[in-house]
Amino acid sequence: MRLDGIPLWDGTEYRGPVDLSWEPDRILSVQPDAEPRYDGLCVLPGLVDTHVHLVGYAGPGDPPDFATWPLVTTRDEQVLHGAAHAQRAMRHGVTTLRDLAGDEAQVALRRVFDAGVLPGPRVQVHGVVGMTAGHNDLFVPPAVPARKPTADGPDECRKLVRTWARAGMDGIKLTTSGGVLSIGDRNAWRNYTRDEIRAVVDEAHALGMLVASHAHSEDGIRVAVEEGVDSIEHGTLMSKDLAETLAARGTPVAPTLLINEAIAQGRVPVTPEAMAKAAELVATRDVLLAQAAALGVRFVLGTDANGHHVQFGDQFAEVVHMTRILGMDAGSALRAATSDAADSIGMPVGRIAQGLGADLVVLRGRPWERIEDLTVENIVAVVSRGNVVAGRLP
Repeated sequence: MRLDGIPLWDGTEYRGPVDLSWEPDRILSVQPDAEPRYDGLCVLPGLVDTHVHLVGYAGPGDPPDFATWPLVTTRDEQVLHGAAHAQRAMRHGVTTLRDLAGDEAQVALRRVFDAGVLPGPRVQVHGVVGMTAGHNDLFVPPAVPARKPTADGPDECRKLVRTWARAGMDGIKLTTSGGVLSIGDRNAWRNYTRDEIRAVVDEAHALGMLVASHAHSEDGIRVAVEEGVDSIEHGTLMSKDLAETLAARGTPVAPTLLINEAIAQGRVPVTPEAMAKAAELVATRDVLLAQAAALGVRFVLGTDANGHHVQFGDQFAEVVHMTRILGMDAGSALRAATSDAADSIGMPVGRIAQGLGADLVVLRGRPWERIEDLTVENIVAVVSRGNVVAGRLP
């Protein structure tokens, strides 16, 4: 398959019109072409969302209650919702997703998509290592006996990392602060001691797994950074000295902007408790994160999309919002959502170059100049793994 004379933004910069050819699943050639043939169109790499939760309600209309839906829906049915979410993201130009609270269900989706049994994006899956009464444990009310696994003490933490490795996980998600949607939780609560965090990071790295740390509070960010995690998720209350450290190390941060605003403003169904916690965070977040961006912190696309509070398909809007809140220019925001996001999770995508995976978005406009052109309405076609999965090639 090929597109001749199409303007290319390759994941790092604008390259002008090129002759682009590919096959499933590899880009064969990218050659300069002096004659542009597609007025007003361009081609970009498929986007990479480094923080999603595939298993959530994917049906029409208002979603059911976020807390109880997983408790009253069979796991088999939940997996089908996860597949629908992944395919919706793919059709909206997001061709790589990292699920940061996965189990065997998301691993099954990854394998099914990789094998071509169902069309789907590239998926990475991280298993959560969290403590009893920690952020991940508090999504289930105390009276409900069926709970996700927890680990307390360094030895249990190591064992849970190994359990997730045996299950086929790509990485580990660690919680080092409280959260927003977890029930009865507080952002300032410490999650894990240093010895436990050190054990998780050491064991995961020994097994070749990246560690992403959920951290809203300054203390939660600090301990995660000092113990060597590979990415910070949220990073909401990032102080200046932490921003300088993260910038110097090049540690990626997924700021998940839209979801916290939607919860804080009550634009999505949430409890008064969650709304209050999010509002407290958002009240101080913008100044701190803009300061961090100015200091060179490596922000990457991460939405926390779950089908309840942020939809799969909202990723373009998140990238645009990064320019408004973080002060990034259009090109930097696009890199954060393509090449840099891909590099941060070790995936050979996010660029359009010979030999890489054939994930492409044909779009109207020039989003590296006008980020407002990055809308789902401007999508002409999406190519995932070399196949057209949405629209039609020009």
